[in-house]
Amino acid sequence: MPQLRSHGPPPELSLPSRSDLRDFSEGSTSEVSDSTPISADSFEHTPPSSSNSSTHSSPCISPAYCIHRILMEDEYKPVVQTQRRLNSNMQEVVKKEVLKLMDAVLIYPISDSSSVSPTQVVPKKGGMTVITNEKNELIPSRTVTGWRVCIDYRKLNDATKKDHYPLPFIDRMLERLAGQQFYCFLDGFSGYFQIPVAPEDQEKTTFTCPYGTYAYRRMPFGLCNAPATFQRFLVAIFQDMIESSMEVFMDDFLVYGS
Repeated sequence: MPQLRSHGPPPELSLPSRSDLRDFSEGSTSEVSDSTPISADSFEHTPPSSSNSSTHSSPCISPAYCIHRILMEDEYKPVVQTQRRLNSNMQEVVKKEVLKLMDAVLIYPISDSSSVSPTQVVPKKGGMTVITNEKNELIPSRTVTGWRVCIDYRKLNDATKKDHYPLPFIDRMLERLAGQQFYCFLDGFSGYFQIPVAPEDQEKTTFTCPYGTYAYRRMPFGLCNAPATFQRFLVAIFQDMIESSMEVFMDDFLVYGS
């Protein structure tokens, strides 16, 4: 298992104030629909909060075309969870992730959220290998290639109204591929982070870590309805190509032809 070196306690983060960072563009917040026209103008870049800032934002779908909402059940009561204990190596991983998300203007610090979820660091698993145990026996084991920062949104998801938008069947997609002369597999890049979270729902995405509490501007991983929002938007974009020359499953694209 790869080890992360610790160089003493991580330095304190120097972060802009919440008011400087919360510059979410105010626009229409209508949900995406199959009839919504999508064009290059649907993408926008959020400008840095100040002229002397070094931050740069990632591409963002205009809220007029697609936005993620977190609708709660009637009996929902916000839950504030405390941070989980992380060792020095994991704290370093979290610090790098927070700085990366801040630099991309994907999150902002928040101090008064009524809903807070904890952060957890889990290993990224690679392929299989064979190792020898204490009894000199050969056993299969997965290699660890790094660490991944996850937000435990389970309590938030339990109280969220579920979006039942269907995902396509993999076997049906492969059946349409059969007999095609040409095909290409494509993998989307940072797809979730291109969809904005509704301003009134952003504080529900708040997470806590050793460096403070932060909320997401863009749709994070771990929310129960995120796959449905993402799939619905992609189907709206490629509706005239799906089942004829393209298949879409989340951020995986299959393009084919004869």
